Amino acid sequence: MLLYHGSNMVVESPEIRKPNRNLDFGMGFYTTSSLEQANSFSHIVFNRRGGRPILSIYDFDYETARSSLAIKEFAHADEEWFDFVCAMRIGEYRGRQYDIIIGPVANDTVYRTFIGFLAGVTGKEEALRQLMARKLHDQIAFCSDKALGFLTYTHSKEVD
Repeated sequence: MLLYHGSNMVVESPEIRKPNRNLDFGMGFYTTSSLEQANSFSHIVFNRRGGRPILSIYDFDYETARSSLAIKEFAHADEEWFDFVCAMRIGEYRGRQYDIIIGPVANDTVYRTFIGFLAGVTGKEEALRQLMARKLHDQIAFCSDKALGFLTYTHSKEVD
């Protein structure tokens, strides 16, 4: 399976780094199977930090990884996903640790829905209704060094 990572630099050797903010699936190296999503993110990072918008491309041996890693998959933006992302985003997740987490991405636009919920402006049912009405791309977070072992860098290219 091909995965993409949008950044402002080539990432040949992915690392798990402590982020400067809480992310959807916690600390990890984030990828997506969506070329559109990765291209968009490369421009976001480029605009924030400079450099060049770069797409790094990897091969992921998903089938082998499934048999030897702890993987959590969210098929949809449902209540379980919503609760998980909320807990991660506010730094209160205390559940099982996973090597890889797969599910919809709560990008900046979607995150406004979470902010409304966390601020008490929007109820959970309304927030879920809003999220389910959106087309959400996927994200695959590699949360352990063991998981990164299943990711093989193939090449990078600058994004237009």
